[in-house]
Amino acid sequence: MHILLVDDEVELADPLQRILTNQGYKVDVAHSGDRGLALAQTGVYDLLILDWLMPGLSGVEICQRIRQMGNVTPVLFLTAKDTLDDRVIGLDSGADDYLIKPFELRELLARVRALLRRSIGVASSGASAESPSRIVFNHLELDCQNQLLYRDRQVISLSEKEFQLLEYFMRYPNQLLTHEQIQSYLWSNEDIPASNVLVAQIRLLRRKIDYDSEPSLINTVYGKGYRFG
Repeated sequence: MHILLVDDEVELADPLQRILTNQGYKVDVAHSGDRGLALAQTGVYDLLILDWLMPGLSGVEICQRIRQMGNVTPVLFLTAKDTLDDRVIGLDSGADDYLIKPFELRELLARVRALLRRSIGVASSGASAESPSRIVFNHLELDCQNQLLYRDRQVISLSEKEFQLLEYFMRYPNQLLTHEQIQSYLWSNEDIPASNVLVAQIRLLRRKIDYDSEPSLINTVYGKGYRFG
């Protein structure tokens, strides 16, 4: 299971990452709200653990924005705010649970397990429609389970990064995906390379999915990112 932990307190976030990793989870960490939002918007996580107050965007703002996108990933807030009004604000923003600092580690792990069980239950009861194993767009058909691309029923060979990039585009057609969102998705556990690496990946993918006589399916939005469709 893949967890995103967003907390600007390095002395809390880093030990939590190690503990959750030791429990068998794959954990990414962001130390600012802006970075956390970029990662959360990739849609690859099974659970988001968000600090309430952070530089840039707050956890509440991150939660509100991903819910507006239709992202239903479970959200657990970690916060020192403990009044009833604060809890109402957090839950109204779209959060699923709320843990007040300081907290017992056993309680955190129990809540993580509960939310991940809920995430699995939602997936088995129909959320798979939001993340289909086969995506069709125009003349392209992407078999996500077997990592195969068909263009007009002909198999097209893709590298690992090309496949990840196309899958991301096809899951979010006609939406502006910023450079930061795409880079965070492709290199979530790696050092993000220079911007020209993404440009090169886009160029290679266009050669494989586009017809010479037609406009590209991957449209450049100058200074911002790309739109697929």
